[in-house]
Order: sequence, then C-alpha cells, then structure tokens
Amino acid sequence: MAEIEPIADTVTSHFYALLFLRHPALRALFPAAMDTQRDRLFAALLTAATHADDPVTLTTYLTHLGRGHRKYGTRPEHYPAVGEALIGALSRYAPSTWGPRTEAAWVAAYTTISQIMIDAATADELHAPAWWQAEVVAHEMRTKDVAIVTVRPEQPYPFLAGQYTALETPWWPRVWRHYSFASAPRSDGLLSFHVKAVPAGWVSNALVHRARPGDVLRLGPPTGSMTVDHTTDSGLLCLGGGTGIAPIKALVEDVVQHGRRRSVDVFYGARRNDDLYDFDTMLRLQQTHSWLSVRPVVDDGPAGLPGGLPEAVREYGSWHTHDVYLSGPPGMIRRGVDTMLGMGVPSHRIRHDSIEGLVGATT
Repeated sequence: MAEIEPIADTVTSHFYALLFLRHPALRALFPAAMDTQRDRLFAALLTAATHADDPVTLTTYLTHLGRGHRKYGTRPEHYPAVGEALIGALSRYAPSTWGPRTEAAWVAAYTTISQIMIDAATADELHAPAWWQAEVVAHEMRTKDVAIVTVRPEQPYPFLAGQYTALETPWWPRVWRHYSFASAPRSDGLLSFHVKAVPAGWVSNALVHRARPGDVLRLGPPTGSMTVDHTTDSGLLCLGGGTGIAPIKALVEDVVQHGRRRSVDVFYGARRNDDLYDFDTMLRLQQTHSWLSVRPVVDDGPAGLPGGLPEAVREYGSWHTHDVYLSGPPGMIRRGVDTMLGMGVPSHRIRHDSIEGLVGATT
C-alpha cells in the first residue's frame, strides 16, 4: 500500500485499462465519463483489503457494498475479472514488495471480499429490487442553488430516518450520487431530498436546475447507520452543516413519531444567513416540541452563533452523555468528531454519514 500510494492515479488507470481490454463487455456497466467513478471502485477494493484482519468491520462494509452494486448490474461472474485486473495492476506497480507471498495474500483477501459481496447481493435479491423507479412530484427552489426534490417510488421503499441512498438521473446514466432522506418515513410514501448544485456536479446540477415533476429517477437501496436508538432516553446532539440539515430534520421527526420526550439540541450551520434555507422548518418544529432546541451557527453574518460548526457547540456545556449526530461537508464531520472526542464524548456515541475520503467510496 505504501509503495502504490504515491502513484495511485497511474495504478488506477492501469487497473481499468486491464479490466476493459480483457473484458470489454464490462465497460457498459460504467458511466460514459470515468472522471469520478475511476477512483471509486479501486479505492473501495483497497479500503476493504486494509480491513482484511477485522472481519466485523469488513463484513459490514462489504455487505453494504455488495447490496449497492446490484444497481450497476453487477453479477457474480464479474468478480473474477475485477480480481484479475486488481492483481495485474498491483503486481506491475509494486515491484519492490510484490512476490509469491504478497500475491497469495492479495488473492486470499480478494476471494474473501468478493464472496462477502456476492453473498450479500444474493440475499438482498430475495426481498428487494436492484433499484427503485421514482417519479418527481415536487421541485422547490429554496436558494439559487439549493432545491428540495420530492419523489414517489413506484413501490414501497423501506428506510430509516438518518439513512441515505444513491440517485441516478435520466440525463447521466450510470452516474450515481448519495443523498440523505430529508424526512422520517411518511404515511404517503413520498421521499424528499435536499440537493445543492455544486461546480461540475453532474447529478446535483441536473436535480437542481433540470429536474421537474414527471421526471423519473432511480434510487439505490437505503444505507447508513446514523439512526436513533429508541431503546434509551439519552439526549441527542445534532450538528447539521448546509444540506446536512436534511437527515437531522429526519431524525427529529423520528423522535416525534416515537412519542418519547428526550432532549434534542440541533446546531444548524451555514456560511451565510441566506444558506439557512430550512431554518423556518426547524423553528416550527421547535415551537411545537418543548424538548427541541435549534440554534443557527453562521460563519459570515450578524445572525447566529459565531465560530462555525462544530466549535460553537463548546459554549453550551458538556455533551458526554448525549448521542451525537454529525451531517455535512467531510471537513465539518472530521472537525466535529475531533471536537466531540476532545470534550469527552465516547466514540461509540458519535454517529455520522460515511466520509468517502476516510473509509472509501460505496459507489
């Protein structure tokens, strides 16, 4: 791993060159442009390999990965081709450390990785489709680059508040991006997502500026473990930055639906006042439920708490007995985890969305 890290781009390119040269039919499973996808599969394989000696973590990670890969059309017979390309790329670009023992270790690791993913996909196939079709029924612009998109799945879509899914638009086939559910499960079955258009973001720009009622999207399976433990009465500390407020709102609604009074403190972070696009919704929830407290934190502006997330949370006492939920940009989540640990919050009480840069991509 140390040998290939400095030349990861070259190794990744060679991996895909081998895969598509030897198995050209597999190219159709990938998006037309590989600028983002190119790094993701290879990074996921390396992430899994680094946890080869931790079966619990490895199985949890790969089970989600195997289920998620069904939406790409991945079949069991595709795995040997990927393993062949992986070994070929590593053996070429790690000459100092590669040898019979190293190859045997990688073959064993990949055999384990692929079998866990195949088993997870096979089990999932018995009770869930590879993807769900969903019609856009509402599209509301909240700012010039943030929209709330509401869809109606063609069949029931089971999920938990705090989870997320992958979305594919009709304009960019085979390009999937993650979005959190912006509400707890609803009786009408509708799903809402908060989407911010980002520079060069194909899917985000399509959802914000192009999608309209009547358009049909595809949804991958729900995933994520940032859910509420309803067996305890512990307080909840929730930090939501930007569109990261979406799953935080879902968590609050989940507490409401379960009808148990427990303190919930929400810190809603944004760069500017205008970016607090869903603050009125959170305020209405606060006015209805006395156990809920909502505080804005604005980096640049007169309103809200100064200092930015998560640093502003320090001013409001100790949180070591709370369950902490973090949602937002990766940098905010990293700082939040460090801040919470520094304040004495046990690591098992800290929950957040997956950070691709830390744990490897899932799509």
